[in-house]
Parts: sequence; C-alpha cells; structure tokens
Amino acid sequence: MLSFRFAGTFLMGLLLLAGGVASPTAATAGEWPSEKQCKKLKDADVVTTGWCVAITRRKGNCLGCHMAMVNPWPEGFPPGGNVGPPLVAMKSRFESKEALRAQIYDPTVRSPNTSMPPFGKHRLLSDKQIDQIVEWLWTI
Repeated sequence: MLSFRFAGTFLMGLLLLAGGVASPTAATAGEWPSEKQCKKLKDADVVTTGWCVAITRRKGNCLGCHMAMVNPWPEGFPPGGNVGPPLVAMKSRFESKEALRAQIYDPTVRSPNTSMPPFGKHRLLSDKQIDQIVEWLWTI
C-alpha cells in the first residue's frame, strides 16, 4: 500500500513529466514573481496577489509544507515542501471555494490532529489574505 506522501509525490512527478498543469491566471510562463518581487507589486490581480501571500515566508509560507503545481515553476525558486499534501487539482478536492477557505481558516475542524496552522482562527492571516490565497489555489 502506498503512503499518502509517496502517492502525492508520485502524482506530482507524473504531472511534471506530462508537461504540468497550465494555470489560467494573469501570470504566464516565467511570470510568477519571487518573494522579493512580490514586495514591489502594486496593482497585481487577485490570483497573483494570492500567490504572493502563499509564498511569502512572513505570511502564508504555504510552500514551506506543500508542493504546488504551477507551470512553469519559477526559475531558481526552491521546491515546495512535502509535509502537507501537494497543492494540485484543488477544484476536484474541495467542493467549493468556501470549503477550501474553511480549510485554510481552521483546518482543525476537519482534521483535529493536523500540523497545518489555523491561519484565520489564530489571526496569522487576514480574511482578505485568506481569500487571495483561495483565489490562487482555485486556479491550480
């Protein structure tokens, strides 16, 4: 029997070999900003802003625990983590944006022993920042 972590890594490898999953956002090939570039963005769309909140170490830092399926992966960008499940096929994993938002807000509701911090419940992120992350995640 395959472990969840191995199965997730295997799935990500298959997707990468198949050319990845295109993200229908304003960010196109090579345009995902780095954390440093995110600090300088002024009028980015909500999806790019969500990406920036997710990758910023002092904010969401989602990639510290999760591998994300963005195509192409930003050059020179560190790989995502493998503590949490890969961020892939979010629309098929969550029945709505509201369900995904609830998971980010307080993941202990669905999984009491999770290691994911309750970003909203503990006010680690604002409601607006959580909504921005949801918009980005909904595209992958």
